[in-house]
Amino acid sequence: MTYNLYFHPLRAYPGPFWGRSCRFWYIYAVVRGTLPFSVHRMHEKYGRIVRVAPDELAYADADAWRDIYGHRVDKVQIPKDPNFYLNTAAGELSIIAAPNRRHGEIRRLMSHGFSEKALRDQEPFIQHYVDLLIRRLRDLSVKDEPIDMVNWYNFFTFDIIGDLAFGESFNCLETSQYHPWIHIAFEIIIAGTMFRVTDYYPWVKRVLIAFIPKSLQNGVKIHIDLMKSKALNRLHMKTDRIDFMSRMADPKSGVSEKEFIASADTVLLGGSETTATLLSGVTYYLLKNPHTLEKLVHEIRSKFDSENQIDSASVNSLDYMLACLNEAFRLYPPVPGALPRRTITPETLVGKYVPPNTTVAVYQWAINHLSENFIQCEEYIPERWLGDKKFENDNRAAVQPFSVGPRNCIGRNLAYVEMRIVLARLLFNFDIEATPQIEGWPDQHIWFLWDKKPLWVKLRARDVKLRPEVAALASADEVKQAAATVY
Repeated sequence: MTYNLYFHPLRAYPGPFWGRSCRFWYIYAVVRGTLPFSVHRMHEKYGRIVRVAPDELAYADADAWRDIYGHRVDKVQIPKDPNFYLNTAAGELSIIAAPNRRHGEIRRLMSHGFSEKALRDQEPFIQHYVDLLIRRLRDLSVKDEPIDMVNWYNFFTFDIIGDLAFGESFNCLETSQYHPWIHIAFEIIIAGTMFRVTDYYPWVKRVLIAFIPKSLQNGVKIHIDLMKSKALNRLHMKTDRIDFMSRMADPKSGVSEKEFIASADTVLLGGSETTATLLSGVTYYLLKNPHTLEKLVHEIRSKFDSENQIDSASVNSLDYMLACLNEAFRLYPPVPGALPRRTITPETLVGKYVPPNTTVAVYQWAINHLSENFIQCEEYIPERWLGDKKFENDNRAAVQPFSVGPRNCIGRNLAYVEMRIVLARLLFNFDIEATPQIEGWPDQHIWFLWDKKPLWVKLRARDVKLRPEVAALASADEVKQAAATVY
């Protein structure tokens, strides 16, 4: 501790005593599920750069996105922190954790499935699952009972990713319930967080692991087995369809079986949970700000006369919707914590020297809520994204929900297409109303991703011109009756 406080190369950087001296402050916040919130408080107290552990710095400066994650001319990328990325079942085999050169090779193969042309080809699949979502919500709305939109957004996004990554849906929308694997996937996120912090003190790792519930430990093995089965089925599937894994599944791709399985795992969570999270967040903030909701509803309903007019091209003209989504990204980023890197050479980051072997990161929730970056930083105000002069000093470049640089999120365009179509069709079809149960909804734990609470809302279906596909779909009761007949 004495070395860390008085002789360590990072000794000049400010931070909490138990953060600068040892890992206790950091581990305590991780295990409690409050790390991004705790880091935010430290930024408000100590400034834009905070030492959160003896060898780790957190940044709340927009320039840090460029310096840490951006394209670096004539310089190698700062590698990903191995403790964070390699402490998973996939390890460096996945696209998200692969070394820079291999990452580029895998990304080029996968990028074809996320190209503009691919998205145009995939739109019928996306619209099909939105059709299912709207039909199921219409069925439920006649009961005049609260509906948990977190569940339904998750059903929608997991079904799409199942189809476009594995060639088969999870059938969540059909059955109105989670596939058992999805429950396990959520538990894996928590387990992975707990396992990771044990590596900081290897000499007591066995003792620390003993405190991790056996159910979480067993869930890791179940998840791996299920993922392997699903991924191998897609790998050997015969299809001409261009989806997320098409190029990687080509026998000539040079992608190993293990790399394929690991990357499929990444696509599953990265392409489903995060989009559902943002849709949940924007729904909450719209309900808590009725005037904003009214403006967005007017924009949508004045633009479209029929639900059939709502597609990936037409929703691009909804400027206020985009502002609403961007403000939700600011207040409730789907990845609220950090995506840490680890320096291997001396660096100058945000104008200050950083020695080798230092973990550096931007915590998204912390930088987005910093009062130095945004006025009225805790308020949901989409107008700050529409040129309102009141917010001209806001540092909008601080908000980077998809990260930046050569390793930014490959699914950004898909996410925006899904979110815009779903939100437009939801508000075209329904009047939505908050219930008392949504109070305090954002007060959630964070284990890398949000541990979301139910979001209970009331939906009242409007008498509108539906898409023919929605009108033709069977009701939930008819699906159950058909299933009972089969079995």
